Amino acid sequence: MAVLTYIRVKGRVVSTYIYMNNRIDKIEFARAVREIVKEIPYGKVSTYGDIAALAGSPTHARLVGRILSMIGPDGEVPCHRVVNAVGRTAPHWLSQPARLAKEGIAFRPNGNVDLKRHRWEPDSI
Repeated sequence: MAVLTYIRVKGRVVSTYIYMNNRIDKIEFARAVREIVKEIPYGKVSTYGDIAALAGSPTHARLVGRILSMIGPDGEVPCHRVVNAVGRTAPHWLSQPARLAKEGIAFRPNGNVDLKRHRWEPDSI
């Protein structure tokens, strides 16, 4: 059974489905996501799944994406440093690759970020 829930991130309301058998504290999860993404160093990237795991809910990578999309690209949180599991940037965010390239992040011939070179490896995931 899924329950439609709402969380507020940067003054915006985000709706998401939380499954009863995998319930998380949505507000705390959103705060954790913001704080973790702030820690990604210049010239490094992380994945939605890595952020979800660090925030304590490894199965909620999609929720990480929704939270970051509501924060927006121009805030204090470097959302542009988060990509999907294969290094693909967000298709609707046309300036993301340029912002990453400006930080010296290399791309593979297929256009994905070279995760072997630039993936952030925090102490625990």
